[in-house]
Amino acid sequence: MQPLISLKNIVKNYKHHRALDGIDLEIKPGITGLLGPNGAGKSTLIKMILGLVRLTSGSGTVLGHRLYKDARKIRNDIGYMPEDDCYIPGMSGVEVVQFAACLSGLPQVEAMRRSHEILDFCDMKQERYRAIETFSTGMRQKVKFAAAIVHDPKFLILDEPTSGLDPEERESLLKRIELLYRDSNKSVLISTHILPDVQAICDSVVILSQGKVRLHRPLSELNATSEPTIEVLLREDTDAFIKQLAANGLSHQLGASGRMTISGSAHKQDATDADSDTSADADTGSPVGSLTDLVWRSALDAGVTVESLRPAKNSLEAIFMDTVQEAARADS
Repeated sequence: MQPLISLKNIVKNYKHHRALDGIDLEIKPGITGLLGPNGAGKSTLIKMILGLVRLTSGSGTVLGHRLYKDARKIRNDIGYMPEDDCYIPGMSGVEVVQFAACLSGLPQVEAMRRSHEILDFCDMKQERYRAIETFSTGMRQKVKFAAAIVHDPKFLILDEPTSGLDPEERESLLKRIELLYRDSNKSVLISTHILPDVQAICDSVVILSQGKVRLHRPLSELNATSEPTIEVLLREDTDAFIKQLAANGLSHQLGASGRMTISGSAHKQDATDADSDTSADADTGSPVGSLTDLVWRSALDAGVTVESLRPAKNSLEAIFMDTVQEAARADS
């Protein structure tokens, strides 16, 4: 796939501070999570992509347009949802979205029609007619999201899109973002501190630290454990189950909410697994499948009920912390 954004050796200095330090980055179609501690350069990178700040050095393209030189064309093709509130007091929610549509070039009547359509998509009802300054934080987030997509952009940049949302609204917004990519082919760059959001919907992850790209990899690769590992949640006491795990050569770790992470030799009892009636639905051709067979066998022998069982993933939080700490050591 051709990259939507291609950056080469991007440097941005603010007097004596280097905000971006030799950024080389290609963002391809999909949903990309942009992570980094405060001061890492995320906001500067977004402003640079949008052509809002002049580069110190470097070059690149955004949606086929030259970086900074074609800033107006770039902004026409991008929907941007800023982290901070940006509305005019006295305007209603629908008027704010209509104003954003007019700024993108839509005629006033079509802009209003489109605004209502997008606010329906965002599940905003009669409150759209209230003054924007009376809105809750979550309602203002909806309006900002609607304003970002009202002109049907090719690419979205969302800065902390779920900030201030309750769990139900947060899940709804993430589903809308996924829907825009899946059904409308709109790729998305999400800058956020909420790592579960990235884990839930992103295809790849970029981690910035001290103005440099420290990690850029597909999320599937980051999630993959070094050996077959699964997570199990039981309904009953775990002591008998733990004994059976040990007897089958498996190790375990107890985690949060009673979940147990299990790993070990997945091929130790291949002959036993082949005869197990409980492995009928398992993928016995893979190490994870064989490990699953052993876990089901252990649960059966221990007389316990498995409430849930799923392949384990590496912790994105641990990956983030390790990456940032390693960057700090390397630059010290």
